[in-house]
Amino acid sequence: MSSFSSKCAPTSSAPLKRVTSWCFDEKLFLQSLYKVLASISETGSIILYIRDVEKLFLQSRRLYNLFNKMLKRLSGSVLILGSRMLDAEDDCKEVDERLAGLFPYNIEISPPEDEIHLVSWKAQLEEDMKMIQFHDNKNHIAEVLASNDLECDDLGSICHADTMVLSNYIEEIVVSAISYHLMQNKDPEYRNGKLVISSTSLSHGLSIFQEGKSGGKDSLKLETNADSNKETEGEEAVGAKTETEKSGPAVKKDSENPPPPKVEVAPDNEFEKRIRPEVIPANEIGVTFADIGALDDIKESLQELVMLPLRRPDLFKGGLLKPCRGILLFGPPGTGKTMLAKAIANEAGASFINVSMSTITSKWFGEDEKNVRALFTLAAKVSPTIIFVDEVDSMLGQRTRVGEHEAMRKIKNEFMTHWDGLLTKTGERILVLAATNRPFDLDEAIIRRFERRVMVGLPSVENREMILKTLLSKEKVENLDFKELATMTEGYSGSDLKNLCVTAAYRPVRELIQQERQKDMEKKKREAQGKSTEDASETKEEEKEDQEITLRALNMEDMRQAKNQVAASFASEGSVMSELKQWNELYGEGGSRKKQQLTYFL
Repeated sequence: MSSFSSKCAPTSSAPLKRVTSWCFDEKLFLQSLYKVLASISETGSIILYIRDVEKLFLQSRRLYNLFNKMLKRLSGSVLILGSRMLDAEDDCKEVDERLAGLFPYNIEISPPEDEIHLVSWKAQLEEDMKMIQFHDNKNHIAEVLASNDLECDDLGSICHADTMVLSNYIEEIVVSAISYHLMQNKDPEYRNGKLVISSTSLSHGLSIFQEGKSGGKDSLKLETNADSNKETEGEEAVGAKTETEKSGPAVKKDSENPPPPKVEVAPDNEFEKRIRPEVIPANEIGVTFADIGALDDIKESLQELVMLPLRRPDLFKGGLLKPCRGILLFGPPGTGKTMLAKAIANEAGASFINVSMSTITSKWFGEDEKNVRALFTLAAKVSPTIIFVDEVDSMLGQRTRVGEHEAMRKIKNEFMTHWDGLLTKTGERILVLAATNRPFDLDEAIIRRFERRVMVGLPSVENREMILKTLLSKEKVENLDFKELATMTEGYSGSDLKNLCVTAAYRPVRELIQQERQKDMEKKKREAQGKSTEDASETKEEEKEDQEITLRALNMEDMRQAKNQVAASFASEGSVMSELKQWNELYGEGGSRKKQQLTYFL
């Protein structure tokens, strides 16, 4: 019955241009339905489900009356459920009076409140809507064919995408399909006075229609010229044009080489949909290398390691030249590691997935590993992709930690398996880029998978000067000595320098607010003392001038006062910095990586 209701009331985007009555005998159908329900109810219970009852019964008054009479005649254990579908933008929830007479009880189904169940519910709803759309498009095609005395037994063999196009343009396609079918079959089959055509004929009519839309009158000629050799290009083009004028759609015989099939991307599963909001397209990142005031050596190194393999994968197909699968950025906090990752994705034109523990973990047993798997499958779909793991030591730390939960160990094992283990595909352009302040807490297997380990240290005097110029490039400044500023901010990170500039920018704002408060106080005094008409006009002119807010430019005094408020957030000579330098010497980019060995022979 579900398929019947969708057939009778298609919800596809294609309009019903000529359907004024059903393409079947309504009375005969309901009589048959009554016999089935009555016979089953004699020995047991039965539930009849009718989908989209509004479009089914309100479109035909006769069908409504016949169904109402059948309800009065029915007896026994028979339950009839009807459903109505509302658009997301449709606020009308009232049931029509005629439908209320058929279905007196109204149950509103609301989405589940639990987030986990809501994700599954939405996924199932989308799948159901796609299937409903497919059936409605197919039934719309069947209606148009029936109105033209045609039948097609294998409509289900047509793919979903072609079914939607056929449903939208079936009136224009049906003529070409009939012509092709009659030319291909000497003895066409007729059933109950209707011509039976195949889905192949409909697909051919669709291809002719698409060629006409895209290429115009000379589309077939251009296709023939493309397939022919250069020496006989003119002759075959003339022959193709002549055959087109004679046989019309039958010209397809001369170019039966179908185009290569497009690779269909599977729809997101339940777990991929959870991670999909974390995907940031390259054109929406908004951070470039120009926004990073220093780190020129690191930029150049990352351009070779990351951007070149993503932009030119043809140069890294085998041998020693293979794309880098993992890069670790480590160093003190606030040195621009996250900004570097975003700039890399933007410059390379790659999608950016920011991964955190909240993205991976779940309260349900076994879903953590599925989320990790979905992370890499989704990255493959939107490739080239950069998977960025900030504070990677919290997620992929050492597996020998005391008190670590078993679920965390499973997450690490699953992550490493999909990273470069047995399930990794060489053709996938996926890079795992991670940042951490504590690289010495990482697991050894994770360190091995980071092929390049780059330290992003505290900026030098020259780099601090470049960072300050970049931060203040769009601000109004006056007589700033950037060299002096760089000298007096020893030990500041890039984030500290930004906080310094923001604090300095507040000083002109405070002065402006104080001036406005003083003017308000003077205005209240004048109002209390009373004022003449001339004073009132002068006050209005002053108010107009006050509407234009102008802040004064930043100067050195603002920066010096801000320096007294903002201090360095990281101890450049502390124990953590010593550990970072030592780790860089052992494992980092450019370190000595020489370990002291005991001498047994003195």
